[in-house]
Parts: sequence; structure tokens; C-alpha cells
Amino acid sequence: MKRLLAITFLLAFVLSCSKTDGKGGYAVKIDGTKITKQEIQTEISALPEVAREFYKGPEGTERLINELVNREMLYMEAKKKGFEKTPEFKKKLEDFKKVTLIQQMLGKEMEGWSKVTDEDVKAYYDKNKADMIEPTKIRLSHIVVNNEQDAIKAAERLKKGEDFAKVAAEMSTDTKSAKSGGDLGSFNLGELDPNLENIAFRLKKGDISVPLKRKDGIHLLKVTERQGKLVPFDKAKDVIKQKLTAEKQKEGFDKYLEGIKKNYKVDINRDEISSINFAAQPEKKPEQKAAEPAKK
Repeated sequence: MKRLLAITFLLAFVLSCSKTDGKGGYAVKIDGTKITKQEIQTEISALPEVAREFYKGPEGTERLINELVNREMLYMEAKKKGFEKTPEFKKKLEDFKKVTLIQQMLGKEMEGWSKVTDEDVKAYYDKNKADMIEPTKIRLSHIVVNNEQDAIKAAERLKKGEDFAKVAAEMSTDTKSAKSGGDLGSFNLGELDPNLENIAFRLKKGDISVPLKRKDGIHLLKVTERQGKLVPFDKAKDVIKQKLTAEKQKEGFDKYLEGIKKNYKVDINRDEISSINFAAQPEKKPEQKAAEPAKK
């Protein structure tokens, strides 16, 4: 992780380095290219705290200088060998430019989309207190089948609205619980297998889990009762704010995209699209043979 941060950080330096005549102050100079103390300071200030820690102290400073020099030399060598003129590089550069421009534009637009007030958060909390229950006890039912085909069949029946107890009675291989519609009884927090508990206690009342592979088969869980304590507002507010912010960003993005569609004419050639083979590998261009000398 630290190595990745270092590479990302130093790549930013490569893009900001400038060719100079060698005059003036600098922190690092490689041939005629110099990097000033201010440029380094600006880049370090923009890093998250965990990355800045990586470069603190004499050893960190030395690491920074060495990696910076290495990165700049490699950059110069790549340019010297003409890699910046290759079609592959130009394509990647263009793709990077597109993504960066989109990110900058949306980042600016999102400032207006994603404003969530304290009043918004409190209103959501008050309206959704039933979902703010931290469960300490649940009543659980399950359906157990032997293979994925049966799991899909059971899940499809439940999705269509069939009664869980009916499907359990007809399909579950756990014959004991199947007689009571898959009911397993009530469990306090800490009484279930940790892998099952982690999923079961996250389900709301009436929710059905995705199929879960276990040693004795594939399980579908349903919570029929849920008891617990209300999560205090101070503990829930940050999560609520993140949720509302994400929802506002999505809503704002959808509206923004819909709004700009009228400015562009889009023509999709369905015949051409339908002939695309998404599993195919890119065609390799045949190597050109050197021309043979003309025969006299």
C-alpha cells in the first residue's frame, strides 16, 4: 500500500516537472529539469495523512529524493526512446484526459447536488427508527437444498411471492424444520455460527438472504422476528449522512445526464453493434516482411 502511494505521488511529480536553464533555486535537478521545494511541498500537502507519514523524518526524505530521481530518470529515458509518440501512449493519454475532465466537471457539479443538512439527517432518523434497531435477538427460518439448481428454483419461487413456509415444507432437506415451515426458533446475538450470524443479524424482518453455501447444503435464511435496541442518533448520524449524500449524488447525476441529452444527437448502429464479438481477442497485425532486392 505504501509503495503504491509512493508511486502515485512520484508520478504526479513527473507531470509537474519543468525544463529550465538551471538558474534559480531548486530542490532536485536532473540534467536541465528541476523540481522546486515549493512544488514538492504543494504535492505533499495534497496527500492524505497516511501517505505524508511515509515521507517524514530523515529516512523518509531520503526515500523521497531517491524515488523522485529514479522516476524522473525513467521518464526521461522513455521520452528519449520515443515511447510518447507511440499510438498506444497517445490512446492512453487521451483516455486519461477524458476521465480527468469528466471527474473535474462532475466534482464541481456535485457540490450543489450532495448538500445534506443536519435537519435532513434528523428527519430521516425520526422517520426510519424501525430500521435503526440494533438487533440482539432474532427468530430465524431456513430452507436447505443440496445443489445450486434447487437453490435457484427455491429463490425464484420466493421471488414470485410464494410463502416461505410452503417452499420450505416442499423443498428443504432439513426435514425437522421443514415440518414447521423452516422455523429454527430464536437466537440471541452470539449463539449462531459467526458466518451465519454476520448475515442473519443484518437482515431486516421479512428479508430473505442470498443462497449461502454450507457444509450440509445451500441455505436461504429468513428473519421472521427481530428484537433489539434503538441506535442513538449520535451513533447513526454519520452513516445516515453518507447514505443521503450518495442518494442525492445519484439523483443529481441522473438529472444532469438527462438534461444534457437534448444537446447531443446520438446515432446507434444496432446492426454494427450486434456483430461485435466481446469474447474475441484483438487482431494482430501481420508483420511486414522486408522488401526483397529487385532482381536484375
